[in-house]
Amino acid sequence: MLQILHNPRCSKSRETLQIIQDSDTQVEIIEYLKDVPSRAALEEVVQKLDIKPIDLIRKGEDIYKEQFKGKTLSDSEWIEAMVANPKLIERPIVIKGDKAVIGRPPETVKSLL
Repeated sequence: MLQILHNPRCSKSRETLQIIQDSDTQVEIIEYLKDVPSRAALEEVVQKLDIKPIDLIRKGEDIYKEQFKGKTLSDSEWIEAMVANPKLIERPIVIKGDKAVIGRPPETVKSLL
């Protein structure tokens, strides 16, 4: 079973979900803007992606530009920023067991199918 941190308003997120559904793979859809991941969950996602928290930040978002651009934050502070402002979280994120990928491009998800 896969999990997808999904934003239905995002075309890349919708495309990634469609690839999963077309493969007949079971998927749990988590609309992360409504059901915001906890600090522990985000730390786990970052670990599964094998990236630093800053690499999961959407730097094109207004909230990033207004509040965080040019600032140097610790990994812990970036996690807290994403919990407080889930729009900052890159999307979609697909998780399978101890692995995860960011669906940009959407075809990246095929490595988990």
